[in-house]
Amino acid sequence: MLKAIFFDLYGTIAGFEPGRFEVQSMACAEFGITLTPEGVLRGYADADAYMGRENAAHHIGRRTPAERNAFFAEYQRRIILGSGVDVSLETAGKIWVRIQQIPYDLAPYPDSAPTLRILRNRGLLTGLISNMDIGGDQLVTKIGLAGLFDVAVTSGDVGAAKPDPAIFRAALSRAGVHAHEAVHVGDQPSSDVQGALAVGIRPVLLDRDLNLPRYRECPRIESLAELPALLDRELG
Repeated sequence: MLKAIFFDLYGTIAGFEPGRFEVQSMACAEFGITLTPEGVLRGYADADAYMGRENAAHHIGRRTPAERNAFFAEYQRRIILGSGVDVSLETAGKIWVRIQQIPYDLAPYPDSAPTLRILRNRGLLTGLISNMDIGGDQLVTKIGLAGLFDVAVTSGDVGAAKPDPAIFRAALSRAGVHAHEAVHVGDQPSSDVQGALAVGIRPVLLDRDLNLPRYRECPRIESLAELPALLDRELG
């Protein structure tokens, strides 16, 4: 019996405002680099997959400042490469620093709150599992969804990041449910899908950017609005 639905945050429940293309374009233009919307989507897909692999090997938040700087230089280089422009790690690092100076924040996607309300009205527990280093309660308050999550667990809370089983087990414990009674929805095959599978939670891949149209390792949706019907059809 399904009792709880867990969600990733970035790319699943919330995204950048202004959007990633706008922020990246503003920063890159100062270095004479022009990006395309499609290229930014491709670049983030590769960069986020890289982040998932790196977090699995050694949580980025636990690295030294020099190691984090090196990681984000490569992360940014991959974003730019999606538009067919290859820059040095030195230049990519400078662009990443500039991006941090541009005012932007996380904001919920339009389909997030309505979907959470539908699930809660069905009597399901809702939870957040995020690799961000601030506390879970603080995070859901920051994005304006505090009343729509029963549980919020972050890498900052438990000292482990997806796909580490520890963060999923912490969420299960706080929700008071067993793994087979839960579903996890996220946008990353490595950290979300594989991380959930490793502890026995059923995963759902959310492919908002349509980067993985042929993904078959678990159910795939393109918006959170599709989730309630998917649960009825396949996972209820």
